[in-house]
Amino acid sequence: MTPRHVSSNSSAPGGGASRRVLRAGQFVLILGAILVGAAVARHTGAATPSPFVAVDLGTLGGDFSFAYDVNARGQVVGDSFTTGNVADHAFSWTPTGGMIDLGTLGGSSFAVAVSACGQVVGHSYTTPQEEHAHAFSWTPAGGMIDLGTLGGMDSIAMAVNARGQVAGYSATDPHGHTVHAFLWTPAGGMIDLGTLGGTRSVARAVNVHGQVVGYSYTAVPFVFHAFSWTRAGGMIDLGTLGGATSIAYAVNARGQVVGNSFTPRYTVDHAFSWTPEGGMIDLGSLGGPSFAVALSSRGHIVGYSTPAGNFTDHALSWTPEGGMIDLGGRDSSTFAAAVNTLGQVVGYSTGSAADHAFAWTPAGGMIDLGTLGGNFSYAYAVNARGDIVGDSTTVAGDHPSPVHAVLWRASATPRRGARADDEVEAGPRVEREAREGDEGGHCHRRGEGRDAEREDD
Repeated sequence: MTPRHVSSNSSAPGGGASRRVLRAGQFVLILGAILVGAAVARHTGAATPSPFVAVDLGTLGGDFSFAYDVNARGQVVGDSFTTGNVADHAFSWTPTGGMIDLGTLGGSSFAVAVSACGQVVGHSYTTPQEEHAHAFSWTPAGGMIDLGTLGGMDSIAMAVNARGQVAGYSATDPHGHTVHAFLWTPAGGMIDLGTLGGTRSVARAVNVHGQVVGYSYTAVPFVFHAFSWTRAGGMIDLGTLGGATSIAYAVNARGQVVGNSFTPRYTVDHAFSWTPEGGMIDLGSLGGPSFAVALSSRGHIVGYSTPAGNFTDHALSWTPEGGMIDLGGRDSSTFAAAVNTLGQVVGYSTGSAADHAFAWTPAGGMIDLGTLGGNFSYAYAVNARGDIVGDSTTVAGDHPSPVHAVLWRASATPRRGARADDEVEAGPRVEREAREGDEGGHCHRRGEGRDAEREDD
């Protein structure tokens, strides 16, 4: 019943990243939130005061809570155990209202993304027996609604944009043998995005224009390719870097897509960037495999790669101006999970004694975000003003510890109220809402989303 981070280092969809895996009957629900692990370099000598303050977001009464996304207004979403740890419920946390229970569709529920407008998406089991799960959308005005399925028993929501469009995937038959990516809109409901010829496709992200990206199996058995879907062009195959497989994790408002692909002869995975104008380009690596998992509206890409002759992964940053740089790792592995417009990168580290969340900037390098008192902490998302969210253990030592959702705030940076045009940026499961050249950060009032859909037709 308790989702946990399961490490997997493989080129299969979701491989090379920690994943929260939930089983619902015969349908394996893989939340590819790319909660990529990242290692913070250990401090030696005197401790340096952290420029961040860790805020414990608490729980819904249980011992565990996990935060996965934050919007420009500082609204945080995730899931928490209730009193007695008998159930897991999706939550929303705000500075003024604290943590509130979003309810369920009958069983445990999990929130994975929040839009600039405060719309929360995720999935919930539909019965206390937790055999099947449905995608949901929650708003303050309407509460939690069931988004349904494409004909099967299960569906998962992965991302949401400021227009209220939700992307995810759903079984299309009662036994879960076929799974298709979907886009759900308030006006049109759940739309089947199809496949690239195979039996499965999964949507990972959606931008403000309704462009959906992910991966799909092709007509060739066990071969999957990254895809991009638009209302005008349908699903298109983004190709590969010469190998058999590729997968897309994120897309920004400019239509730039990132992910990873095998190079020729299955030699190694390389991070890629794809644009409609330039197609797929190889971003290179630090010597071994590389993976791109998130990007900003300015094309700043983050992920991780294995340096040559090394057995640990290092967080990476790639920009058009500077190319790929190693964010460091020393004797532990570091992974980047998200980046904002200011170039602030967040992630977490995996060391022999402890895992710690980190923040990295070009000027300040890698900073240990610390914990809530325990040995472990993880950062998954960051918004435009530098609010970072994740989770942390609260008790040090080898014995089991409670885990609480945490919000890290910059202690030395003057705070200002969030604006509707603030950019919201996070990991691959979350839309990239840009204020550069579009109104991605704005909330669309009633009717505007429908008008936008008609304009896209």
